[in-house]
Amino acid sequence: MKVVEQIKKPIGYEMDLFEQKFLLSMSSKVALLNRITHYIVNRKGKQMRPMFVFLVAKMVANGEVSERTYRGASVIELIHTATLVHDDVVDDSNRRRGFFSVNALLKNKIAVLIGDFLLSKGLLLSIDNNDFDLLKIISIAVREMSEGELLQIEKARKLDITEDIYYEIIRQKTATLIAACCSLGAASVKPESLHVESMRKFGELIGMAFQIKDDLFDYGDEQIGKPTGIDIKEQKMTLPLIHVLNQASKKDKKWLINSVKNHNKDTKRVKEVIAFVKDNGGLDYAVNKMKSFQEEALQILKTYPDSDYKNSLELMVNYVIDRKK
Repeated sequence: MKVVEQIKKPIGYEMDLFEQKFLLSMSSKVALLNRITHYIVNRKGKQMRPMFVFLVAKMVANGEVSERTYRGASVIELIHTATLVHDDVVDDSNRRRGFFSVNALLKNKIAVLIGDFLLSKGLLLSIDNNDFDLLKIISIAVREMSEGELLQIEKARKLDITEDIYYEIIRQKTATLIAACCSLGAASVKPESLHVESMRKFGELIGMAFQIKDDLFDYGDEQIGKPTGIDIKEQKMTLPLIHVLNQASKKDKKWLINSVKNHNKDTKRVKEVIAFVKDNGGLDYAVNKMKSFQEEALQILKTYPDSDYKNSLELMVNYVIDRKK
């Protein structure tokens, strides 16, 4: 059995029901909108976000979920999908999970409107049901994701990212959404309990490990789906490179910064940068940091009684750093 199927096993019923409710939550009187949202739903990925919501809810409430859990998972997916549609416009991206992106099939204007529609649907789903605590969790995540993206753009221009700033960027850009899924799962069944904060922290730690793993793919083999050196070509400063820059001599530092700034389209030079980072311990350092985030997340789980849901969350934590793409 594939790991993802194993993780999903204790919440199979909830995930099937969630898909039906999610499709309903996207419905509109405009036929064009329905055709597009149907297309978006059919190209779903692994559905990690709703899985986190349901597993956490069931772990903290001894196997129970509520209608609020389904609404919370739907809101997360609606708002996350809205940000993906907008991202594809910003990045001028034609593909998303192997499918054409919305803006590739239609015009950017329609894609932006679709994103706005999904965002408003998510907000109204919470407001109409008085789920203001869940709405607050998600709204904070959206604000932080936007700030993280902008902070990364600002720093990419100067390439002056310290390790602390890097952690702040990935915390906002990536970890905050997983943190929102986990705290929302807890809040949907145990509002205003200590579980809400402890699960937020748990999700944040997984998100940090997840992003470092993603950054490590840039230095891996071509087979993983993401071509190597893509972050360097896009002038993204990731942990392996930041660590090596901090340790390098003045001369090496100058060469590295010059390579990333002015020669990032030169394949040979990019390969030399990758080799330099590997040879100077950048990957080992990043792997150790990733494992320490993983370990911290597992420690939080240890405070909960044993259950199938807890086991699935442990599998999820390990899957995040063992995955091949």
